[in-house]
Amino acid sequence: MRGTLWAAALAGAAGLLLQAGAAHAQQAAPKAAAVVNGETISVADVETVIKSRGPIPVEIPAEKRKALRREVLEMMIDRLLMEQFLRRQGPKVDEAEVNKRMAEMEQGLKMTGKSLADFCKATDQTEKQVRAVVGQLFQWESYVRGRVSDQDVKRYYDDNKDFFDGVTVHASHILVRVPLTATEAERQAARQRLLAIRQQVVGGQVEFAEAAKKYSECPSAKEGGDIGSFPRKMVVEETFAKAAFALPVGQVSDVVTTDFGMHIIKVTERKLGEQPSEFGKIKDVVRDFCIEELRQAVLAHQRKGAKIDVYLGP
Repeated sequence: MRGTLWAAALAGAAGLLLQAGAAHAQQAAPKAAAVVNGETISVADVETVIKSRGPIPVEIPAEKRKALRREVLEMMIDRLLMEQFLRRQGPKVDEAEVNKRMAEMEQGLKMTGKSLADFCKATDQTEKQVRAVVGQLFQWESYVRGRVSDQDVKRYYDDNKDFFDGVTVHASHILVRVPLTATEAERQAARQRLLAIRQQVVGGQVEFAEAAKKYSECPSAKEGGDIGSFPRKMVVEETFAKAAFALPVGQVSDVVTTDFGMHIIKVTERKLGEQPSEFGKIKDVVRDFCIEELRQAVLAHQRKGAKIDVYLGP
């Protein structure tokens, strides 16, 4: 069974991790889509990943094609950053363990009527590249094992019980966009502008929806700032979700900062899940979410210190 799971995991990684990892191993100097800490992700790699997702309609609008290429490139940058991180800080690759997992993978593929050669051909990779990814997966598992204990998983569950219980909130917001390169004076000006709007709303001078239509710089402005319902995790930015779930229904938040800019938030409804979750029954699911959050934290930290040059054109 494990061999099948390894094959599935590698198949999922093949379109991104292998391509990103292969970019810097190419002999010729490819046309760069991005260079990440001196390592190249080529335009050809991006196109290969897009093709692996299935045929793209010929009539797809240019803007959508551009957005798709950029989305794939961003994922490939993340994968390469993680590969670089594991090279520097991950545990040493155990070749005996890699051999064992490669054997498990081949056995799993055999159960589906395929061989390792078939897998390599389908994913446009060499066996050496597949082995490299198996090693990286092993490194990540080992890295996580030393950092996510049973106590950590239980704490994560307790801190995010609203999410595991299926609680959602319905919210509206008013956004003032603030570039990541904004000066401190520009940030303070945006904050003061939002606080003034908040004061008008709290003081009853204007309805929140009307203020959103007038002042918000989000596409939701035309809907009075309404962004619908969402769970505690994985849908909106963490700082936004945390603030929204802390708000009593009908109240307006203080200024909340995200990568999009600065917001004030109003929660209009809170819905409970069908039934409370039980930690013992979903422990493995909670662990997966806890590990994913660790991965996101690692990537965020790597991006902050990385030199990333993007050259991908239309």
